[in-house]
Amino acid sequence: MQRFTDKRNADTLDELWVLQHPPVYTLGQAGKREHLLNPGNIPVYHIDRGGQVTYHGPGQLIIYILMDIKRRNWGVKQLVHALEQAVIDYLASQKITANRREKAPGVYVDERKIASLGLRIRRGRSYHGLSLNVDMDLTPFQGINPCGYAGLEVTQLRDLGITEDFEQITAQFLAFLLNTLQCFEHSSRMNKTSDSRS
Repeated sequence: MQRFTDKRNADTLDELWVLQHPPVYTLGQAGKREHLLNPGNIPVYHIDRGGQVTYHGPGQLIIYILMDIKRRNWGVKQLVHALEQAVIDYLASQKITANRREKAPGVYVDERKIASLGLRIRRGRSYHGLSLNVDMDLTPFQGINPCGYAGLEVTQLRDLGITEDFEQITAQFLAFLLNTLQCFEHSSRMNKTSDSRS
């Protein structure tokens, strides 16, 4: 991600990298080791995204957002809002009500976190991205204060009754994500045109 971001130019196409991680804790730039309660044998990596500590593992959908937000005339808040909205809209299509929290990026269902966001913006280009809990072992989240919040509970699609396989869910969610990013880009262009006429 870092190499891709450093080497890209004004004409480089944006990319989404879709993957799963082996079990790992990641500690963001502002991450405090006090939020690592009992990591056990799971490795801990310091990385250059924003945010505190989180867990990644098999059964969790990771999408890295390699986007030139400067070219889109977006700010980081607009990108965060778009990513959250894609998750909220996807969950709504599955008859699950989800929401945001003020000053706590991510998506929540009944106060439990189901999706996390962690981004880095370098020279107007984003990398890192979002994680959506699909069908995974949630136990390792008990070894940390997720995202730096003591007692924060997490949930996943399987526990909410979504039983399609991982590949199906990935395809479904990607459709929502791409649609949301396109809608936000269109809205941004409309606002820019409106501002120029004012």
